[in-house]
Amino acid sequence: MDAPHPQGEAAAGWVTVEEWSGSSASALSRTAVLTASDSSLTSRRFGSRWGRIGGRMLGAFVPEGFPGSVTPDYVPFQTWDTLQGLSTYIRAMLSTQALLGAIGVGEQSATIIGATFQWFLRDLTGMLGGILFTFYQGSNLDSNAKMWRLVADFMNDLGMLMDLLSPLFPSSLIVIMCLGSLSRSFTGVASGATRAALTQHFALANNAADISAKEGSQETLATMTGMGLGMLLAHITRGHALSVWASFLSLTVFHMYANYKAVESLSLTTLNCERASILLQYFKECSEVLAPKQVSRQEHILPFWSNWRKLIRIKLPHERVHLGAKASMLTHTDMLEIAKTRSHYENNNYLLLDKEGSVHIFIHKQATPADVLKSFVHGLVLTNLAQNGKSQHTEARRWMDNNYTTFISKERNSFPFFFLVTAAGEGLLNRTPSVAFDSLEGTLASWPAG
Repeated sequence: MDAPHPQGEAAAGWVTVEEWSGSSASALSRTAVLTASDSSLTSRRFGSRWGRIGGRMLGAFVPEGFPGSVTPDYVPFQTWDTLQGLSTYIRAMLSTQALLGAIGVGEQSATIIGATFQWFLRDLTGMLGGILFTFYQGSNLDSNAKMWRLVADFMNDLGMLMDLLSPLFPSSLIVIMCLGSLSRSFTGVASGATRAALTQHFALANNAADISAKEGSQETLATMTGMGLGMLLAHITRGHALSVWASFLSLTVFHMYANYKAVESLSLTTLNCERASILLQYFKECSEVLAPKQVSRQEHILPFWSNWRKLIRIKLPHERVHLGAKASMLTHTDMLEIAKTRSHYENNNYLLLDKEGSVHIFIHKQATPADVLKSFVHGLVLTNLAQNGKSQHTEARRWMDNNYTTFISKERNSFPFFFLVTAAGEGLLNRTPSVAFDSLEGTLASWPAG
């Protein structure tokens, strides 16, 4: 409140109030000034009326305090995400039109009970597929949000393609419909889970709920626009199969490109196994830690890249480290090897087993998130030092003693989070260390102190 009053007793009858607006205390602008006396009230507004109206309308689509309340990669991601969503809803009109025609809508020979049964099987397959996908991959989605985001949209493209193909194969209609629904069920689970992880990433002011709500408004606007354009396109291409396919395939290519650009623009500040490996490798070479944006440029985000590497038997360093290995997998030979190397892990709540070119990490049941982080870095170091099939436990322990503290202090400046473990053995750094071991049940081990 600012109160420049006239001199004397008359000053007691004056009050001035200023209104300021902005995303933070350092980014404020004055929007109005009100001055009151015993007999009058005067007000002055700053900025045009249309500007104020536009600001209020924009507030329905962007988080409160934008842009200061979100990360810098929020705008490019949302831009590309909206464009890919727009292409999806346009194509949905084409694929839905084809599917409805395939089940007999508009034909006198079609029966209501027959169409209802086909639609029921389609939805049932999708529900079961979603449950199975969640069972097998649910705990792995947030640690690899970029890759699974691309997978989700690719599966959505595949589901729409199935719908468009359905009229061409009437004898296999139910099978094609169910396969399309199955693909989209994967999309629903993966897209929802990765969206939750990305929302937490964008939220700089603990405003995840606001960001999620505004993202819903953006998606609703894109849906309405896409549906309108899709209906227009469906009307124009009706009866012209070549035009339908050309439009669908062109929009699909654009959809895949927009999704890739959206994911590529992300600079996540949480660590999964690959990002931790990239940081460690650079630190060993240059004694410095990369920034999140630099790390994101080196990530492998294409969903089929890992499968291709498996075919040609190439593994990246982090893929040779198995975090949270089960003690029940140990053989007699493994137990003897652990007994020989156990001295290298005194005063640590973990053990490492170098076996067949891979490092298996056994976490003690009393380990803290800091212990889990240290064990994974130790496993990466041991993997990188392995030569000619010989274990290098001594060298790895020496490197950890001399360099780990420096590495972790520099790492926390760029990635200031705690280590979180998923059921699949993936590592993820997050702000909530209290739940670090909730999903590691059954993979924790214990051993006597002697």
